[in-house]
Amino acid sequence: MSDIIRSICVYCGSGNGSDPVYAEAARTLGRAMAENGLRLIYGGGNVGLMGTVARAVLDHGGEVCGIIPEFLKSRERMLDGAQELVVVPDMHTRKRLMFEKADAFVALPGGIGTLEELVEQMTWSQLGRHTKPILMLDTKSFWKPFLVLVEHMREAGFIRPGLEIRYLVAEKAEDVVPMLRDAARRFGVDAGVPAIGERM
Repeated sequence: MSDIIRSICVYCGSGNGSDPVYAEAARTLGRAMAENGLRLIYGGGNVGLMGTVARAVLDHGGEVCGIIPEFLKSRERMLDGAQELVVVPDMHTRKRLMFEKADAFVALPGGIGTLEELVEQMTWSQLGRHTKPILMLDTKSFWKPFLVLVEHMREAGFIRPGLEIRYLVAEKAEDVVPMLRDAARRFGVDAGVPAIGERM
């Protein structure tokens, strides 16, 4: 069991959203990752919040691994400056490699694709397929409606005892790395994550 996080998979939008605060949070996270020696694993694009967080990591001397499907190379414009850029045949391969290379997962604001990636990791964790920490960066309460839905599922009896969904919620980008490191120290990267909905 390891208590060291070396790489973080960041899920986020290929757009910037309607408020500059989203991009600012992505830049802050990218800088924090680089300054703490944490490798970014992400979708490989150079647009939207994806590009923002990756460029911030690179601008501050960090390491980036981008994984992008062949059919998205032109649409999401590959980030050529990444130290490692992997082109894969499909989305399934992309997600599998992102999972394998990461010690933890962080979801920034994004669209349907970001939500799908986040929920997949939460599902796999719920089913005992992995125990890597999962964190939502709740910039401007972006994830609040989703968190309300999760609580509704629990209250309605569809998230039952023994099948809890485990995740962290950070309200500020500066808190992401400390929260993940604390989770690793307390529970180990491969053996458990903090209590449901823990916030800092």
